[in-house]
Amino acid sequence: MFISEAYAQAAAPAAGAQGGLMSFLPLVLMFVVLYFVMIRPQMKRQKETKSMLEALSKGDEVVTQGGVIGKITKIGETFVSVEVSNGVELQLQRVAIVQVLPKGTYK
Repeated sequence: MFISEAYAQAAAPAAGAQGGLMSFLPLVLMFVVLYFVMIRPQMKRQKETKSMLEALSKGDEVVTQGGVIGKITKIGETFVSVEVSNGVELQLQRVAIVQVLPKGTYK
């Protein structure tokens, strides 16, 4: 009495298939943007860090993760000895080195 009868419309078959593909487009675009904004720069930074750690040599002046500055005296597969003062050496893992300083920065 108060509710009128509702009649359903027939949907066009081409619009249904196209609508399904269009609903995934924002999701695909979001992953593309995520790749170029976050994933790609992180992979590039990891590659640079790996090449820097492989190129370490005796006599390099380095900064550790803790902010300690020193000169490499011994170098091994996974560990590095860093002289921080006359007669004071720290044994660190290679991955604890975050930066190689230019020669002559640390005396």
